[in-house]
Amino acid sequence: MSTIYNFCAGPAMLPAAVMQKAQQELLDWQGHGVSVMEISHRSQAFIDLTKAAESRLRSLMNIPEDYHVLFMHGGGRGQFSAVVNNFLGNNGRALYLESGQWSKSATAEARKLAGDDRIDSQSIVEKVNGLNKVTLPKLEGDSGKYRYVHYCPNETVDGVEIFEELESPWPIVADMSSTIMSREIDVSRYGLIYAGAQKNIGPSGLAIVIVRKEMLALPAMPQSSIMDYRLAAENDSMFNTPPTFAWYLAAEVFEWLHRVGGIEAMAELNKAKAELLYACIDELDFYRNGVAAQNRSRMNVTFQLADESLNGEFLKEAETAGLVALKGHRIVGGMRASIYNAMPLAGVEALVAFMQAFAAKHSS
Repeated sequence: MSTIYNFCAGPAMLPAAVMQKAQQELLDWQGHGVSVMEISHRSQAFIDLTKAAESRLRSLMNIPEDYHVLFMHGGGRGQFSAVVNNFLGNNGRALYLESGQWSKSATAEARKLAGDDRIDSQSIVEKVNGLNKVTLPKLEGDSGKYRYVHYCPNETVDGVEIFEELESPWPIVADMSSTIMSREIDVSRYGLIYAGAQKNIGPSGLAIVIVRKEMLALPAMPQSSIMDYRLAAENDSMFNTPPTFAWYLAAEVFEWLHRVGGIEAMAELNKAKAELLYACIDELDFYRNGVAAQNRSRMNVTFQLADESLNGEFLKEAETAGLVALKGHRIVGGMRASIYNAMPLAGVEALVAFMQAFAAKHSS
């Protein structure tokens, strides 16, 4: 079988080594004679897995001891509502910074739960010379004005990434679903980080929540018990049956990431992959990217063909070449190559070679 490179935005490709190990262990995990999907989540073997997963994640991200690490239900979108319900109580307010489709969706969910009068929003993207550019605001005000400020450092739909540090007098809540562990960050700058697993961690259905312990002292709104961060922390993320197979695969991904050099090494590779692909787009008049250079995502490279009537042919020929899931999000169209941690450099090299050949073939 020829090599297939999967550029899907999520669920995304997982490291081949992890998938091969999961395949080998599918029917007999650690000699127990059953799959990890079939073993009790209360068994010592599975509890040992969860502890190892948290320990490795803490090591990879240098997570301080005054933070809880929670393995939650609901994916990233589930945390849109969980954040509101856990921290806004009866009269809390929050500020939402909007840089693309996902941060706008988070705002909409927050307003649905807390009402328009308690959720302020601010767009931080503007068109400059026809390109989307992010300008982080200078946030000032009484420390009690907002319970938190929410933003999304990487927008998968729009191909926009924010590399600058957000400065805020209020706790920062960040949706890092599509950028977690792709580059180093200082966790201590954040009140809470959440991430759906299906891009850089594992399969869909699981979410990682990293929350400063003092945040859990904030008053909560009534909510479902399984999305209550306090209950999750008190019960080691097992208030009810967790998504065990997703947790197992996440643990294996953490181990894989450690073996290949950790987040520092991964950041260098991700930068090289993105630079190679953007260079191809910039060098050929056949393609264009609509994001300012300083905000081009390293995880989700969006681009359009100058002649959009060739979109269908591009996708068809790409798939024949083993390059799949390159169609852009339905909202923005065009193309999107998601090149998360598991995408090898060879995959981006293959895509660039195809794009060059396609442009040469179809240029007049």
